[in-house]
Amino acid sequence: MKIGIIAGNGQFPLLFSKAARAKGYDVHVAAIRQEADEILEHIAHSIKWLHLGQVKKLLSFFREHGVRDVVMVGGIRKTRIFSDIKPDMKAVMLLASMKHTHDDGVLGIFADFLEKEGLRVCSSTFLLPELLAEAGVWTRMKPGKAHMTDIRAGFSLAKEIGRLDIGQCIVMGGGSVLAVEAIDGTDATIRRGAMLGKGDAVVIKVSKPNQDMRFDVPAVGLKTLETMHDSGATVLVIEAGKAIVFDKEEMVAYADQHNIAILALGE
Repeated sequence: MKIGIIAGNGQFPLLFSKAARAKGYDVHVAAIRQEADEILEHIAHSIKWLHLGQVKKLLSFFREHGVRDVVMVGGIRKTRIFSDIKPDMKAVMLLASMKHTHDDGVLGIFADFLEKEGLRVCSSTFLLPELLAEAGVWTRMKPGKAHMTDIRAGFSLAKEIGRLDIGQCIVMGGGSVLAVEAIDGTDATIRRGAMLGKGDAVVIKVSKPNQDMRFDVPAVGLKTLETMHDSGATVLVIEAGKAIVFDKEEMVAYADQHNIAILALGE
């Protein structure tokens, strides 16, 4: 069995690669330069470092190793699109076919393109279903009544910014929207919002309506909580079954230590 991994930043590509090897897959990684972790070189059976936009080299790499199934895991800093992209002719043709450059549009068209080229794009969690968030309150601290008011209002607003493909995270406080995720990413959004929240901000991160589980699944981890604590946010809300959770045990221990509530909302 063989699996191809298009690897961005963060720990997800490392976890996925290790899980794939443990389950008997030959792992072939197309790693995005200045994003993917160099540790992948010690896990993968083969690795090819690529700049964003080098689509022809990516296809040739997978074909050379007989890869048919691929996943897209890890993030790409959105600012990278403006600073380190080297599109080849295939990438230029893809870009020309796009009506906009929102995440879903770019990733969806790219995934469809890969499938037309003979590759099957698999769900990013198909080897690690245990990373998906389970419903419930995970921490000793529970959201209070005021928090629940912010959660109810913010959850629907977060879904709307997801539908518009603006972002997946929103920060609420005192019944008001304090920050909305844009190109700067989740951590920067938390800092912006919590600064206005006077030590009691609510961070809500949701999947987009009709989330394509092949890519761009919202993810949280210990770093998310560290950013919240440093900034003054006290409640984290994610969506059960539609968010990837890294370092769950460490997250819960850290949250309990710093009086942060974690809530995974089910349907």
